[in-house]
Order: sequence, then C-alpha cells, then structure tokens
Amino acid sequence: MAETSSAAPSSSALLPVFARMDLAFERGEGAWLMSTTGERYLDFGSGIAVNALGHAHPHLVEALKAQAEKLWHTSNLYKMPDGERLAQRLVEHSFADTVFFTNSGAEALECAIKMARKYHSASGHPERFRIITFEGAFHGRTLATLAAGGQQKYLDGFGPKVEGFDQVPFADHDAIEKAITPETAAILIEPIQGEGGVRVVPTQCLRGLRELCDRHGLLLIFDEVQCGVGRSGKLFAYERSGIAPDIMALAKGIGGGFPMGACIATKEAGKGMTAGSHGTTFGGNPLAMAVGNAVLDVILAPGFLDHVEKTALLFKQRLAELKDRHPRIIAEIRGEGLLIGLKMAVPNTEMTAALLKEHVLAVGAGDNVVRLLPPLIIDDALVGEAVSRLDRACSHIEADMGLSQKKAVGA
Repeated sequence: MAETSSAAPSSSALLPVFARMDLAFERGEGAWLMSTTGERYLDFGSGIAVNALGHAHPHLVEALKAQAEKLWHTSNLYKMPDGERLAQRLVEHSFADTVFFTNSGAEALECAIKMARKYHSASGHPERFRIITFEGAFHGRTLATLAAGGQQKYLDGFGPKVEGFDQVPFADHDAIEKAITPETAAILIEPIQGEGGVRVVPTQCLRGLRELCDRHGLLLIFDEVQCGVGRSGKLFAYERSGIAPDIMALAKGIGGGFPMGACIATKEAGKGMTAGSHGTTFGGNPLAMAVGNAVLDVILAPGFLDHVEKTALLFKQRLAELKDRHPRIIAEIRGEGLLIGLKMAVPNTEMTAALLKEHVLAVGAGDNVVRLLPPLIIDDALVGEAVSRLDRACSHIEADMGLSQKKAVGA
C-alpha cells in the first residue's frame, strides 16, 4: 500500500512551482483588474512588465480578434507577411538589421547566446564561446539562461551548470577586463536589472562595455526583455546611453500580454545564423505578429513615449515625497521611466502585502526592492491614486511597527 502524506491534498493539478496567492482575476480594463470575487485592483505589476498597454486595450483586442478569424498557424516553412512587417518596423526603429521571433524572453536570450557563439565560429574562432555576465542578473529559466544569470537558488538541483558563462560583480569594470580571455565571445547585460532590484547600469558603464567589446573583438548583448519597448521612457533603454549593442533580446511588453519575444541583431553579428542553424515552431505565428504590430502602432504614435516620460517624472517626484514622509519604510527610489523600484527599509514582502490590502498589485525583486511596473498608459490621476494607496500602506506598516515596539516594551 502506498505511503500516505499527512499534508492536505492539493486541489490543483498544476505543477506546484509557483507560490500562488489565493487571488484570481476574471477581467481587466486599462490599469484595473477585477477579481473573481468582484473586487477592483490597481495593477501596478502589469503581469511583471508584460501588459504594457494595460488590459483589454481596444486596438490590441481588435487586432487579435481580426487575426483569429483568419489564420492562427502555418509554421515557418512559409512566408509570414505580418512578421516581415513587424521585423522591418523593429529594424527601422533600432540599431538592428535582422530579427528572429520567439515565444518568450528566455527563448530570445537562447537565440542571442547561440548567435554570439556562432558568430565567432563563422569568423574562424570556434574557441570563443564564453560570455561574461553580471551578479544579480536574471535572463530566464532554461538551463543556459539560468547559467547566464548565475543565481544559485535557481540552479540548485538541476545538475552541472551549463559551461561558458563567467560572472563578475555588477558594473565592476576592472573585474570585467580581467575576465576577458582568448575564449571570450561576448558580454551580456541588462541595461536595467529588473529581477536584480531595479538597478540602472550607469551610462558610462555601458559606454565602457561598448569600448571593451570593440577593443577585444567581442559582441555586446543587451537583455531588454523587461526594460524594452517603452518601459524606460524610450522605445529601447539602450537609447539613453548613446551606444548600441550588437544583439538584443526582447519580450514581455512587445506582445502587450500575448506571448512573444524577439532577438534582434546587426547583420554582422547574425552572419553565422544561416538556414537550419536555429528554429522555432510557434515563434512569429500570425496571432503574435498581429498583436506585436498593434503594440507598435500605439507605442510609436506621436507623443506616446513623451507621455510615458512625463508621467514617470511625476510618479518619481510623488514617490520621493512619499519617501520623505516615510523614511522608516522607503530607503531609496530607483529606476528609469515606468520601471520603478522602491528599495525598502523593511522587508519588501511587508510592503507588497500592505499594498495588496490596499488593492494595489506590485512585484517583489532582489536587493529588498518592490517593483512598480504600471501600464504605460497611466495618467496623472492614476499616479495620484497609486501614491495615495502607497501612502496608506506605509502608514499601516508604521502602525504595526509601533504596536510591535509597544508589545516589546510591555514584555
């Protein structure tokens, strides 16, 4: 007879790899979500920076519905007219010459890693396969992207770490230069670390990486899965630095909630990726391409990115005032555009829990940070609403702290 567990049986057939909270949503509109119990939540997590244009954006809904009534899938054995159009638009508005569509950020990073290695092999240097990455980085959950991120908590139990990644401290140029060997192929970095605590890489550091790569014949890879497609206030975060990478991974916001990603690159960086060297079944499918084009319609419209930057500036100003009112709760305001981090003076889990009581969704991150990732469509009124709820959340934590101190004195 099989051994029975004393624990209560799970009511879900889902693999229990997520610590899901007891909260579910049935519909959304703009920056708001409606729970299955009829409660409204202000969504300042955006599905972890995915719902760039909020929920049920009419232009995206119409594009998806129109495509769904025509064609869902044909495979990459045939031409994809909407994919050609979306790729051309990405090329026209970036440093890139070529695009490969994926279903996720991890796949986009896998393509970037393979592309960098294949570039050197095609250049007659197959020994150059190692990639320098940075502590605190997060590049995905595949075996290769886990190795690139290098965080032990994600690597434990999955056997030998994939070879070929050399981690250095965040923004430490001496360590970067020392890590370069005859086997180094590329440097991979997030211009703004998201999972790592909303740490913005200084402009001089990104420029220094470009100079190092040029001097040593390396490729520079940017991971803009979280900070790209308008999130930083620019279409791409690299634009703030005045330099460009050779390869860049995109996802999250580019699909506005529909699963898609892209690896974009210069013609030179992609020269080794010839027919048969890489592939995907679902990447670039008609549904994704219709939504991706619709997202760009909105984000590239005149004035949209100016609105994001203006709103972000107001939000950060209001958050700075909030920090001044609650110095025991908030230690620092970080980020660019609407990728904002609150470095907490209390455990970040306390803040996310307090915000949930105020019906605000936010996302935790490394370095004891709470991420605020609102839809890019928010306005001044929603900034005010969010700050009011943040203020109340801080006050509740302070009250609990005072109560705990009184109990400790009484004890």
